[in-house]
Amino acid sequence: MPKASDSSDRPPDGRQASRVGGADDRERMSRGGEAPELETRAAEAEAREVERLLRLASGGDSAAWRSIVSIYAPRVFGILRAQCRDDELAEEIAQSTFCTLAAKIASYIESGRFESWLFRIAMNRLRDEMRRRARHARSAGEETFASVAAPRDRPSGLDEDVRHKLETAMERLSESDREIIELRHTGAMSFRALSDYYDEPIGTLLARHHRALKKLKAMLEEMGVDGGGAG
Repeated sequence: MPKASDSSDRPPDGRQASRVGGADDRERMSRGGEAPELETRAAEAEAREVERLLRLASGGDSAAWRSIVSIYAPRVFGILRAQCRDDELAEEIAQSTFCTLAAKIASYIESGRFESWLFRIAMNRLRDEMRRRARHARSAGEETFASVAAPRDRPSGLDEDVRHKLETAMERLSESDREIIELRHTGAMSFRALSDYYDEPIGTLLARHHRALKKLKAMLEEMGVDGGGAG
């Protein structure tokens, strides 16, 4: 779990490298059903496109800025909504996150850590707000951010009974297990981005992710749901 001291909104400066392991990582990734070469190529292509868009947006290109928002807003909203189960709060935090990005985009220098930086801002702000609300309960009401941030945390193609059981099982997981599943599947974060986010080796996160999915699968099977796709 990222510590409170990681909550800085300062953009990454590029001096920290992504923590990528070697043969052990490939072995664990294979055991978890991942395809490292395919994911690496896809992540690199996406990183090049994001770098291009960030460079254009930092120079004032409004079309590039809209593209960045359209790519990341649904993912940011989705992981926030999955964590708090509150559309209004998720919209509020997503809006705040992108306001911060808009204020800092002109001075941002991409170093391959944009995605983890953006998600860290969003998640830390959500935690701060949840703690504040626990102390001073009140409802949130902000201008909707849903035009580009449609919910993505609910799997499509599931009937209501299965969806309810899936949400129940997710809630029974530990916070750390639930978070890594939601960041990976709702937030669509690559394992490289997760490595930056948690500041842990990819191999460690592959193992954590695999164990979390295994627990989720076991819970679903206890509820009579075929969990064969989880893992």
